[in-house]
Parts: sequence; structure tokens; C-alpha cells
Amino acid sequence: MNIVIIDTGCANLTSIQVAIKKLGYNSIVTSRSSVILKSKKIFLPGVGTAASVMNFLQKKNIINIIKELKQQILGICLGMQLFCNFSEECNGIQTLGIMKYPVLHLKHNNLPLPHIGWNRIQFNTEHPLLKNIPNYSRFYFVHSYVVPINKNTLSTTSYGIDFSSIIHKNNFFGVQFHPEKSGHVGSQLLKNFLEM
Repeated sequence: MNIVIIDTGCANLTSIQVAIKKLGYNSIVTSRSSVILKSKKIFLPGVGTAASVMNFLQKKNIINIIKELKQQILGICLGMQLFCNFSEECNGIQTLGIMKYPVLHLKHNNLPLPHIGWNRIQFNTEHPLLKNIPNYSRFYFVHSYVVPINKNTLSTTSYGIDFSSIIHKNNFFGVQFHPEKSGHVGSQLLKNFLEM
């Protein structure tokens, strides 16, 4: 199976590649549109700012390629947020627009920001991405911006407010947490995505 991790110029690409390797799959990190288009499964990771990643994707001329993908793609952390159409980060930036929701600064109610560490996800609907993952499982988060709960929300997490921790629309899946840093349940989620 051809598995691509889209090169977003970020630092967490290798850790995702290692996590995939532990599941018995090989992957390639690339921003080449020809390789992306031939892949079977795609990951869009992201750390840092929405502006820096969008600028990187623009320079690589792959924004429209990503928006028009028909393969299943998993956005991780900032990668998930980029699936929305707008982020409050950096005084406001247009993102990929696959889902028509804003990404908002986390109203943390005096809790520390960024939201760093282990937190639970809660879901009400069975889904292949969540196969063999118990409800209220703990995943590892690092973020200061959130996607509000909406009709594409698969799971929610609470930190000051409730927000979307997994979203899904058609072939686009997003997780706010880092499955590659989330132990057994994170590995299970990656396995589920690769085997869906």
C-alpha cells in the first residue's frame, strides 16, 4: 500500500513515520503532487502556525491537490484544523475550506495554554476509525486552537469548553490529538485508518 505523509515543513513527520512503521507499513514523506495522487492513504500532519503551513503548501503548489483528493486522508493536530475554512490564528487566515467551520482560540477559562497532555475523547457513534478504542480513552494533546462541535464531529473533548477532537467529512478525517504520541490507543487509531 502506498502511504504518503505530506511534507508540511513541520517537525513531527518522523514520529508519525515511525508509528506507521511499527504497524508494519512503510510510508514516504513528500510534497510531490504526482506521488500524493498515486497514494492509497495520506496523512496531513502539522505543528506550529496555520500561516506557516499554508505558506509551505502554497510554495509546493499542492493546496488544490489536497482539496480535491479522493483517497482517505487523516489530518493530525494543526493538519485537522487546516481542513476548516478559517483560523483565528495570526489575526485570521484562510485555510483549505474542506469543512466550512472556523478554528477558534481555545476559551480556556483560566486553564493553562496551550492545552498540553493527556485528555479523554467522548463519542456517541460507532465508526470504523474508532474500532477497538473504548469510549473515554485518553490521547495526547498539544494545541491552543479548536474546531467547534459541529455536524462533522465524531468525538469531543473538554478543556475549559467542549470542542471537536475528531472530525470526518467524506474521505477527510481529522484528529486534534497526536495519535503517534498516544500509546496503544493512538496506534489502534492509526491502524484503523490504514485498514479502513
